[in-house]
Amino acid sequence: MIKFCVRLVQRWLPEPFIFAILLTLVAALVAMPLCHQTPLEVVEHWGGGVWNLLAFAMQMALVLVCGSTLAAAPIVKRAIGAMARLPQSAPAAIALVTVVSALSCWLNWGFGLIVGVVFAKAIARQRSDVDYRLLIASAYSGFVVWHAGISGSIPLTMATPGEALAMATDGALTDPVPLAQTILDWHNLVMVLFAIIGITVANTLMHPKQGVLTIDSALLADDDPVTPGATQSAPSPAQRLEQSKLLSWIVALMLVAYLVIHLAVRGAGLDLGGVIMIFLALGLMLHSTPVDYVRAFGKATTGAAGIILQFPFYAGIMGIITGIGASGISLGGVMAEACIRISSPVTYPLLTFLCAAVLNMFVPSGGGHWAVQAPVMFTAGASLGVDPGLTGMAISWGDAWTNLIQPFWALPALAIARLDAKDIMGYCLIDLLVTGVIIGAGLLLWAM
Repeated sequence: MIKFCVRLVQRWLPEPFIFAILLTLVAALVAMPLCHQTPLEVVEHWGGGVWNLLAFAMQMALVLVCGSTLAAAPIVKRAIGAMARLPQSAPAAIALVTVVSALSCWLNWGFGLIVGVVFAKAIARQRSDVDYRLLIASAYSGFVVWHAGISGSIPLTMATPGEALAMATDGALTDPVPLAQTILDWHNLVMVLFAIIGITVANTLMHPKQGVLTIDSALLADDDPVTPGATQSAPSPAQRLEQSKLLSWIVALMLVAYLVIHLAVRGAGLDLGGVIMIFLALGLMLHSTPVDYVRAFGKATTGAAGIILQFPFYAGIMGIITGIGASGISLGGVMAEACIRISSPVTYPLLTFLCAAVLNMFVPSGGGHWAVQAPVMFTAGASLGVDPGLTGMAISWGDAWTNLIQPFWALPALAIARLDAKDIMGYCLIDLLVTGVIIGAGLLLWAM
């Protein structure tokens, strides 16, 4: 089964950018007959959607880059190096990478995604008996729990008060849904626990007893740190400012003070901007000087190159899926209505999850899912008596689940690992099957 999945992916999975183009064509070809739209209408929807998610794309890029920069802090790298010497066997290394990645992704998806692959490379430098492709796949597999974690964009959006919440859900939600009913609900926490156990066991069992991939030393080479140019014996005022730890700490403490006022004093929820501020503050504190942070930040931005290129295309796909032509029908609405027609109060969360999972292949963005599904799914869930927190988490889990076989979010990890998507997605396909059973059963039990 494992060899079949690996060979299937290596033969048929194209480069992620090509994959995005193919999905664009599929969405367009499906929208025309199902929604009775003309080719010109579909092109107009696509072009009109390309730039609609720039603000959200900037947030996603900042989460990723700030998380990457924090992972590059010397104290964090030293901790990773020390942990890399812990596993005493190749299967133990696979298990440890999976758990570390999953827990880190639960805390913050950008930080976890980068820390996981950095940790995996550190272990690969220590052990020559571990399969490198599976090791990187294990680091990426932890990403499956990100949207059930504290940086999940949909639960954080649901917890943010304001008129935008009512408008996005077509009036179904007028009051914010606290995190205690979504991310921190005990049902969700149990699902996260079992999902982590499931992928850890699956990844460990997938490690071959023989025929381990020979690791090219070039893949494991650590990037040379960016070093400043020659300095004068008497540093200039500008250089003294660049090396001032005080400036970093002043900015970091300002960020912390704002967060304390925002969260503790005013009682606001932890939204995506707050998560970015937390990791920005930690990064400034843990890097020695402001200029060190700038250099690390600059290096981290290269990992976001694939996201920057592809995000407008996926925003365009979202435009196709949400676009309403003269027929008055959208593709997203057709998908959601099909899910609703066959739902009961118990099965509705599971079918919502599956609908989100399919949609995620075309729109791998929590913000995109919110825009497409929120107006329909929360209204239908309310009519069926389904708790809005459960509806939101069903969408969130569906968005995260098929990321295991959607290479979009693997791009930063693959850039660090110096591998192609087809090198790891075969193993991730096995994880998809394992976690699908766990998540589906969890949602059914939660709805009962």
